[in-house]
Amino acid sequence: MTSPRHPVSAHAVALVQMERLQTFAFSVRWSDNSDSSVRRSWDEFRQLQKILKETFPVEAGLLRRSERVLPKLPDVPLLTRRGHTGRGLVRLRLLDTYVQALLATSEHVLRSSALSDFFAPKPVDLKPMLPPGSLVILPTPEEPLSQPASSLAIHNLEAQSMRCLQPFFTHDTRDRPFHTQAQETLDVLLRHPSGWWLVENKDQQTAWFPAPYLEEVAQGQGQESGLALQGRGTMDW
Repeated sequence: MTSPRHPVSAHAVALVQMERLQTFAFSVRWSDNSDSSVRRSWDEFRQLQKILKETFPVEAGLLRRSERVLPKLPDVPLLTRRGHTGRGLVRLRLLDTYVQALLATSEHVLRSSALSDFFAPKPVDLKPMLPPGSLVILPTPEEPLSQPASSLAIHNLEAQSMRCLQPFFTHDTRDRPFHTQAQETLDVLLRHPSGWWLVENKDQQTAWFPAPYLEEVAQGQGQESGLALQGRGTMDW
């Protein structure tokens, strides 16, 4: 069964932790040129894999292994010593690779209702804010760190104060923990076209920070609480 619209591309954005529950945030581009942001758990991806194998036994290689085009869903070994968060970040990268391979399979798999239903935004995806206590964790950006500071691809600017829209955790440029809270003010030092900006906090730690999680602090605007995460581009949570 085909769907009126289907996903044409998707990429992993972040790991979202709510107590012990982990979900994986993806940005999805659809065949009608619309964009959406969704969060799915590891078990939901496993269920998707099961449905696809049942729906497309030939493509899953159940009849002939040589005809398999559906990618396998790998997992992190249980004995991997990475901790809960580290394991989640590894899964995020594995899922990104899995989704890229999945969207590169045959056209009727790509247009199937199973795939469209999975990536279609659910009510929880449309809520403007995450539940209290949620932590958004983004993988360390590779592209900005590989660029020299004098590269023309990085734009210098006078330090501009911007406000963080959601709490999240990453590491600073010296590989130390870098925590931010919602409404915390950060100084933007460099803007990189990849969407990762170099910021500095009040403790003078510098780190690469995702631009969609920052907003300008308007003159005369107070530090209001409970602001929704109004993402730029596709990151509308």
